[in-house]
Amino acid sequence: MKAIRIHGRGGPDHLVYEDAPQPHPGPGEVLVRIHATGVIATELQWDETYQTATGSPRTLPIPGRDLSGVVEEIGQGVTTFAPGAEVYAMLGYGRDGAEADYTIALPDELAPKPHALDHVQAAAVPLSALTAWLALFEHARLEAGQTALIHGGAGGVGVFAVQLARWAGAQVIATASARNRDFLHELGASVVIDYSAERFEEVVHHIDVVFDLVGGETLARSWQVLKPGGVLVSVVSPQPPADVTKGHDARFAWFIVEPNRELLIQIGALIDAGQLRPIIDAVFPLSQARQAYEQGTKGHMRGKIVLRVAD
Repeated sequence: MKAIRIHGRGGPDHLVYEDAPQPHPGPGEVLVRIHATGVIATELQWDETYQTATGSPRTLPIPGRDLSGVVEEIGQGVTTFAPGAEVYAMLGYGRDGAEADYTIALPDELAPKPHALDHVQAAAVPLSALTAWLALFEHARLEAGQTALIHGGAGGVGVFAVQLARWAGAQVIATASARNRDFLHELGASVVIDYSAERFEEVVHHIDVVFDLVGGETLARSWQVLKPGGVLVSVVSPQPPADVTKGHDARFAWFIVEPNRELLIQIGALIDAGQLRPIIDAVFPLSQARQAYEQGTKGHMRGKIVLRVAD
Protein backbone atom coordinates (compact mmCIF):
# COMPACT_ATOMS: atom_id res chain seq x y z
CA MET A 1 0.00 0.00 0.00
CA LYS A 2 1.00 3.66 -0.23
CA ALA A 3 1.65 5.56 2.99
CA ILE A 4 3.31 8.60 4.50
CA ARG A 5 6.17 7.52 6.73
CA ILE A 6 8.40 9.70 8.91
CA HIS A 7 12.12 9.30 8.20
CA GLY A 8 13.60 10.99 11.25
CA ARG A 9 12.20 13.27 13.89
CA GLY A 10 11.58 16.86 12.89
CA GLY A 11 9.41 18.80 10.51
CA PRO A 12 7.52 18.09 7.28
CA ASP A 13 10.75 17.55 5.33
CA HIS A 14 11.01 14.11 6.99
CA LEU A 15 7.69 12.95 5.50
CA VAL A 16 8.03 10.47 2.61
CA TYR A 17 5.26 9.12 0.40
CA GLU A 18 6.24 5.51 -0.33
CA ASP A 19 5.28 1.85 -0.34
CA ALA A 20 4.68 0.25 3.05
CA PRO A 21 3.48 -3.19 4.17
CA GLN A 22 -0.30 -3.44 4.36
CA PRO A 23 -1.45 -4.35 7.88
CA HIS A 24 -3.83 -7.18 8.67
CA PRO A 25 -6.24 -7.20 11.62
CA GLY A 26 -5.53 -9.41 14.60
CA PRO A 27 -8.12 -10.47 17.18
CA GLY A 28 -10.19 -7.51 18.28
CA GLU A 29 -8.90 -5.26 15.47
CA VAL A 30 -10.47 -3.67 12.39
CA LEU A 31 -8.78 -2.99 9.05
CA VAL A 32 -10.08 0.27 7.56
CA ARG A 33 -9.66 1.40 3.98
CA ILE A 34 -8.85 5.08 4.39
CA HIS A 35 -10.65 7.61 2.23
CA ALA A 36 -9.47 10.76 4.01
CA THR A 37 -7.48 11.81 7.07
CA GLY A 38 -7.13 15.10 8.91
CA VAL A 39 -3.76 16.80 9.29
CA ILE A 40 -2.58 17.64 12.82
CA ALA A 41 0.55 19.70 12.24
CA THR A 42 1.74 19.42 15.85
CA GLU A 43 1.70 15.61 15.65
CA LEU A 44 5.25 15.72 14.26
CA GLN A 45 6.35 17.20 17.59
CA TRP A 46 4.69 14.64 19.88
CA ASP A 47 6.78 11.97 21.61
CA GLU A 48 3.87 9.58 21.06
CA THR A 49 4.42 9.81 17.31
CA TYR A 50 7.87 8.28 17.59
CA GLN A 51 7.40 5.69 20.31
CA THR A 52 5.02 2.93 21.36
CA ALA A 53 2.71 3.11 24.34
CA THR A 54 5.47 1.49 26.42
CA GLY A 55 8.06 4.03 25.30
CA SER A 56 9.95 1.89 22.77
CA PRO A 57 11.15 3.66 19.59
CA ARG A 58 9.07 3.13 16.45
CA THR A 59 10.58 2.66 13.00
CA LEU A 60 9.21 4.76 10.13
CA PRO A 61 5.96 5.67 11.89
CA ILE A 62 2.85 6.58 9.89
CA PRO A 63 1.11 9.71 11.26
CA GLY A 64 -2.57 10.60 11.21
CA ARG A 65 -5.00 10.35 14.16
CA ASP A 66 -8.18 11.27 12.25
CA LEU A 67 -9.80 9.06 9.64
CA SER A 68 -12.87 8.49 7.56
CA GLY A 69 -13.17 5.33 5.54
CA VAL A 70 -14.74 1.92 5.05
CA VAL A 71 -14.27 -1.25 7.08
CA GLU A 72 -12.30 -3.67 4.90
CA GLU A 73 -11.82 -6.63 7.23
CA ILE A 74 -12.50 -7.50 10.86
CA GLY A 75 -10.44 -9.59 13.25
CA GLN A 76 -11.68 -12.41 15.41
CA GLY A 77 -14.13 -11.32 18.07
CA VAL A 78 -15.19 -8.05 16.44
CA THR A 79 -18.98 -7.78 16.35
CA THR A 80 -19.51 -3.99 16.29
CA PHE A 81 -18.79 -3.50 12.59
CA ALA A 82 -18.96 -5.54 9.40
CA PRO A 83 -17.00 -5.10 6.17
CA GLY A 84 -18.44 -2.29 4.07
CA ALA A 85 -19.46 -0.08 7.00
CA GLU A 86 -18.61 3.61 6.62
CA VAL A 87 -16.80 4.82 9.73
CA TYR A 88 -14.87 7.73 11.18
CA ALA A 89 -12.51 7.72 14.13
CA MET A 90 -9.79 9.23 16.22
CA LEU A 91 -7.00 6.66 16.56
CA GLY A 92 -5.07 6.15 19.78
CA TYR A 93 -1.43 7.14 20.21
CA GLY A 94 1.74 5.10 19.93
CA ARG A 95 0.93 3.17 16.75
CA ASP A 96 0.60 3.76 13.01
CA GLY A 97 -2.04 6.21 11.91
CA ALA A 98 -4.29 6.91 8.96
CA GLU A 99 -2.01 8.54 6.38
CA ALA A 100 -2.03 5.36 4.32
CA ASP A 101 -4.32 3.31 2.13
CA TYR A 102 -5.16 1.08 5.10
CA THR A 103 -4.81 1.23 8.86
CA ILE A 104 -5.70 -0.77 11.94
CA ALA A 105 -8.34 0.65 14.28
CA LEU A 106 -9.94 -0.65 17.45
CA PRO A 107 -13.72 -1.03 17.68
CA ASP A 108 -13.98 1.45 20.57
CA GLU A 109 -12.30 4.12 18.41
CA LEU A 110 -14.69 3.75 15.48
CA ALA A 111 -18.13 5.28 15.05
CA PRO A 112 -20.55 5.32 12.11
CA LYS A 113 -19.68 8.16 9.72
CA PRO A 114 -22.27 10.95 9.85
CA HIS A 115 -24.65 10.52 6.92
CA ALA A 116 -24.60 14.24 6.15
CA LEU A 117 -20.86 14.27 5.41
CA ASP A 118 -18.65 12.84 2.71
CA HIS A 119 -15.36 11.24 3.74
CA VAL A 120 -13.27 14.39 3.32
CA GLN A 121 -15.65 16.36 5.54
CA ALA A 122 -15.87 13.57 8.12
CA ALA A 123 -12.07 13.32 8.40
CA ALA A 124 -12.00 16.91 9.67
CA VAL A 125 -14.15 16.08 12.69
CA PRO A 126 -12.91 13.48 15.20
CA LEU A 127 -9.93 14.82 17.17
CA SER A 128 -10.95 18.47 16.87
CA ALA A 129 -14.59 17.97 17.82
CA LEU A 130 -13.70 15.61 20.67
CA THR A 131 -11.21 18.16 22.01
CA ALA A 132 -13.81 20.95 21.93
CA TRP A 133 -16.50 18.78 23.54
CA LEU A 134 -14.26 17.55 26.35
CA ALA A 135 -12.91 21.03 27.07
CA LEU A 136 -16.30 22.71 27.27
CA PHE A 137 -18.52 20.04 28.80
CA GLU A 138 -16.29 17.62 30.71
CA HIS A 139 -13.60 19.95 32.06
CA ALA A 140 -15.29 23.37 32.13
CA ARG A 141 -18.84 22.06 32.64
CA LEU A 142 -20.21 24.88 30.50
CA GLU A 143 -23.93 25.55 30.97
CA ALA A 144 -26.63 27.51 29.18
CA GLY A 145 -26.55 31.19 30.06
CA GLN A 146 -22.83 31.26 30.82
CA THR A 147 -20.24 33.17 28.78
CA ALA A 148 -17.37 31.38 27.03
CA LEU A 149 -14.26 33.07 25.62
CA ILE A 150 -12.56 30.95 22.96
CA HIS A 151 -9.03 31.88 21.92
CA GLY A 152 -8.24 30.87 18.34
CA GLY A 153 -11.87 30.52 17.39
CA ALA A 154 -11.24 30.05 13.66
CA GLY A 155 -8.79 27.15 13.98
CA GLY A 156 -9.38 23.43 13.68
CA VAL A 157 -10.62 23.00 17.26
CA GLY A 158 -11.93 26.53 17.66
CA VAL A 159 -14.61 26.24 14.97
CA PHE A 160 -16.15 23.29 16.80
CA ALA A 161 -15.82 25.01 20.19
CA VAL A 162 -17.70 28.08 18.93
CA GLN A 163 -20.50 25.95 17.49
CA LEU A 164 -20.79 23.64 20.51
CA ALA A 165 -20.80 26.47 23.02
CA ARG A 166 -23.55 28.23 21.06
CA TRP A 167 -25.51 24.97 20.78
CA ALA A 168 -25.27 24.61 24.57
CA GLY A 169 -26.90 28.00 25.03
CA ALA A 170 -23.82 29.96 26.08
CA GLN A 171 -22.84 33.43 24.94
CA VAL A 172 -19.77 32.96 22.78
CA ILE A 173 -16.87 35.40 22.49
CA ALA A 174 -13.96 34.49 20.24
CA THR A 175 -10.54 35.95 19.50
CA ALA A 176 -9.38 35.71 15.89
CA SER A 177 -7.98 37.78 13.04
CA ALA A 178 -10.13 40.48 11.47
CA ARG A 179 -10.69 38.40 8.33
CA ASN A 180 -12.57 35.80 10.39
CA ARG A 181 -15.00 38.18 12.08
CA ASP A 182 -18.03 37.56 9.85
CA PHE A 183 -17.17 33.87 9.55
CA LEU A 184 -17.22 33.38 13.33
CA HIS A 185 -20.42 35.38 13.71
CA GLU A 186 -22.00 32.92 11.28
CA LEU A 187 -20.79 30.01 13.42
CA GLY A 188 -22.39 31.45 16.54
CA ALA A 189 -20.01 33.93 18.16
CA SER A 190 -21.79 37.03 19.40
CA VAL A 191 -18.54 38.97 19.85
CA VAL A 192 -15.31 38.56 17.85
CA ILE A 193 -12.19 40.33 19.09
CA ASP A 194 -9.43 41.05 16.57
CA TYR A 195 -6.37 40.04 18.57
CA SER A 196 -4.08 42.17 16.39
CA ALA A 197 -6.01 45.37 17.11
CA GLU A 198 -7.44 44.90 20.63
CA ARG A 199 -6.36 43.34 23.91
CA PHE A 200 -9.18 41.03 24.90
CA GLU A 201 -8.72 41.77 28.63
CA GLU A 202 -9.62 45.39 27.92
CA VAL A 203 -12.85 44.36 26.17
CA VAL A 204 -14.35 41.49 28.22
CA HIS A 205 -14.62 40.68 31.94
CA HIS A 206 -16.42 38.26 34.27
CA ILE A 207 -16.11 35.32 31.89
CA ASP A 208 -17.32 31.90 33.09
CA VAL A 209 -15.12 29.77 30.82
CA VAL A 210 -11.98 30.52 28.84
CA PHE A 211 -10.91 27.86 26.35
CA ASP A 212 -7.30 28.53 25.34
CA LEU A 213 -6.02 27.22 22.01
CA VAL A 214 -3.11 29.66 21.73
CA GLY A 215 -1.02 29.43 24.90
CA GLY A 216 1.85 31.68 25.94
CA GLU A 217 0.99 35.30 26.70
CA THR A 218 -2.63 34.76 25.68
CA LEU A 219 -3.02 32.09 28.35
CA ALA A 220 -1.29 34.21 30.99
CA ARG A 221 -3.52 37.23 30.29
CA SER A 222 -6.68 35.12 30.41
CA TRP A 223 -6.70 34.81 34.21
CA GLN A 224 -7.72 38.44 34.68
CA VAL A 225 -10.92 38.13 32.62
CA LEU A 226 -12.37 35.19 34.58
CA LYS A 227 -15.09 35.74 37.13
CA PRO A 228 -14.59 34.26 40.63
CA GLY A 229 -15.08 30.51 40.33
CA GLY A 230 -14.49 30.56 36.57
CA VAL A 231 -12.60 27.93 34.62
CA LEU A 232 -9.60 28.23 32.29
CA VAL A 233 -9.08 25.19 30.05
CA SER A 234 -6.04 24.75 27.82
CA VAL A 235 -4.87 22.04 25.47
CA VAL A 236 -1.70 23.98 24.66
CA SER A 237 -0.02 24.57 28.03
CA PRO A 238 -0.05 22.56 31.27
CA GLN A 239 -0.53 24.03 34.74
CA PRO A 240 1.06 27.51 34.91
CA PRO A 241 3.42 28.45 37.77
CA ALA A 242 1.96 29.65 41.05
CA ASP A 243 3.07 33.25 40.54
CA VAL A 244 0.79 33.44 37.47
CA THR A 245 -2.31 32.06 39.20
CA LYS A 246 -1.82 33.80 42.55
CA GLY A 247 -4.75 35.97 43.52
CA HIS A 248 -7.12 34.47 40.94
CA ASP A 249 -10.13 32.53 42.22
CA ALA A 250 -10.43 30.28 39.19
CA ARG A 251 -9.88 26.64 38.29
CA PHE A 252 -7.39 25.47 35.64
CA ALA A 253 -7.66 22.32 33.52
CA TRP A 254 -5.32 20.86 30.94
CA PHE A 255 -5.85 17.56 29.13
CA ILE A 256 -4.84 15.38 26.20
CA VAL A 257 -7.75 14.17 24.09
CA GLU A 258 -8.28 10.40 23.80
CA PRO A 259 -10.41 8.29 21.42
CA ASN A 260 -14.06 8.12 22.44
CA ARG A 261 -16.57 6.15 20.37
CA GLU A 262 -19.64 7.19 22.36
CA LEU A 263 -18.87 10.90 22.06
CA LEU A 264 -18.24 10.53 18.32
CA ILE A 265 -21.71 9.01 18.01
CA GLN A 266 -23.20 12.02 19.84
CA ILE A 267 -21.20 14.45 17.70
CA GLY A 268 -22.31 12.61 14.55
CA ALA A 269 -25.94 12.96 15.62
CA LEU A 270 -25.49 16.73 16.02
CA ILE A 271 -23.92 16.92 12.58
CA ASP A 272 -26.75 14.95 10.98
CA ALA A 273 -29.26 17.20 12.76
CA GLY A 274 -27.62 20.28 11.24
CA GLN A 275 -26.38 21.62 14.58
CA LEU A 276 -22.66 21.24 13.84
CA ARG A 277 -20.52 21.29 10.72
CA PRO A 278 -16.84 20.83 9.90
CA ILE A 279 -14.83 23.63 8.33
CA ILE A 280 -12.11 22.68 5.85
CA ASP A 281 -9.29 25.06 5.03
CA ALA A 282 -7.66 22.99 2.26
CA VAL A 283 -7.59 19.49 0.78
CA PHE A 284 -4.41 17.81 -0.51
CA PRO A 285 -3.86 14.37 -2.02
CA LEU A 286 -1.99 11.95 0.25
CA SER A 287 1.09 12.23 -1.96
CA GLN A 288 1.33 15.94 -1.04
CA ALA A 289 1.31 15.43 2.72
CA ARG A 290 4.57 17.33 3.09
CA GLN A 291 3.02 20.44 1.52
CA ALA A 292 -0.10 20.02 3.67
CA TYR A 293 1.97 19.94 6.87
CA GLU A 294 4.04 22.91 5.75
CA GLN A 295 0.85 24.89 5.30
CA GLY A 296 -0.42 23.67 8.66
CA THR A 297 2.70 24.73 10.54
CA LYS A 298 2.20 28.31 9.33
CA GLY A 299 -1.02 28.53 11.35
CA HIS A 300 -3.84 31.04 10.75
CA MET A 301 -6.02 28.34 9.21
CA ARG A 302 -9.77 28.46 8.99
CA GLY A 303 -10.75 25.01 10.15
CA LYS A 304 -8.87 21.87 9.17
CA ILE A 305 -6.49 20.65 6.46
CA VAL A 306 -7.45 17.23 5.08
CA LEU A 307 -5.57 14.65 3.03
CA ARG A 308 -7.66 12.82 0.42
CA VAL A 309 -6.48 9.19 0.28
CA ALA A 310 -9.08 7.52 -1.97
CA ASP A 311 -11.84 8.84 -4.21
